[in-house]
Amino acid sequence: MQKVVVLTGAGISAESGIPTFRDADGLWEGHDVMEVASPQGWERNQELVLHFYNERRKTALNAKPNTGHLALAKMEEDFDVTIITQNIDNLHEKAGSSKVIHLHGQLFQSRSTADENLIYDMEGWELKLGDLCERGSQLRPNVVWFGEMVPMMEVAAEEVYKADIFIVAGTSLVVYPAAGLLSLAADEIPKYVIDPKIPIVEKRPNLYFVEEKASTGVERVRQLLLAGLT
Repeated sequence: MQKVVVLTGAGISAESGIPTFRDADGLWEGHDVMEVASPQGWERNQELVLHFYNERRKTALNAKPNTGHLALAKMEEDFDVTIITQNIDNLHEKAGSSKVIHLHGQLFQSRSTADENLIYDMEGWELKLGDLCERGSQLRPNVVWFGEMVPMMEVAAEEVYKADIFIVAGTSLVVYPAAGLLSLAADEIPKYVIDPKIPIVEKRPNLYFVEEKASTGVERVRQLLLAGLT
């Protein structure tokens, strides 16, 4: 079974009503991103950061996977699929994808501020001041903020090295280190970039562009791959 590795970004979640933060004015839902998505912002105002992510969880609880998410899940019927996502929501899991690597953390998890290895699944949407880890330290969102290391990057890179097919869907390829994963895909394998605004990327052999939203483009690529199996 061929190994398909897929890198997804904010574009695929936006079609399910999950707001993105890379607006032209640098705001995320009315907030400067550095106030709600950086260690410095956390130090300045923990209550604001907790409230911000609580609101994101409320939205994500009601969000449903779109046809892009569902097409990736269905792809597992014919291919060995690993999804590497820059998104912190759980829409890929909701759609039924079984192997998902979250580069930037997970919205429905909290983690200790004393020990980053102490991670807890969240049942609801609310994380409050005074919610503590087992070591007595305040819990924070288990999200990678600006200026922090991306701990799953090496794991993701290993998956790309092993790919027979590589797909990029719904990402502008400007956020590093995630954007660098495309360059790790072997020249000899097919590489598909799906986005309504095709990002500027280095010319590579076997690089194909699908100028569509992820919700329709992923299914188009899935059909192309199935045609290649027959």
